[in-house]
Amino acid sequence: MSIGNKLFKLTEWLPLMTRLFLGGLFIYASTNKILHPAYFARAVYNYQILPDALINLTALVMPWLELLLGVCLVGGVWLPGATVISTGLLTVFIGAIIFNQVRGLNIHCGCFSTQITEGPATLWTVARDLGFWTLSVYLTLFVFFFRPAASKLYEP
Repeated sequence: MSIGNKLFKLTEWLPLMTRLFLGGLFIYASTNKILHPAYFARAVYNYQILPDALINLTALVMPWLELLLGVCLVGGVWLPGATVISTGLLTVFIGAIIFNQVRGLNIHCGCFSTQITEGPATLWTVARDLGFWTLSVYLTLFVFFFRPAASKLYEP
């Protein structure tokens, strides 16, 4: 197999693997928050960004949005919207963590667990989320600009 053929195989499967990874990530991130909304509300409150009136609403809606995004990404449905919203959410998450680090607040991320055993958000948390964000941007660009050439990967 020539290098060109190997590269084609990679570019054919990379968007699919990215989509499945990010979809699984959003589904995994949503489950604990859906099961424990009061604990997640406390995590949202600790960020000290939202007004009190929006904390419970955010804690109830955000996990279900993450679940819906994950299902859309894994299932390959509504991809333009799912990729844009996932990139936007990851941007907000990263911004909130950096904002609180600059303010000197020692918050627990609440990214994958509502328990404080997850540990406080650090630069590693930002770097990890930037990796997820990079994958999401790649997938968004792929869906909007290169998807027609590889549409067979996304047809139900």
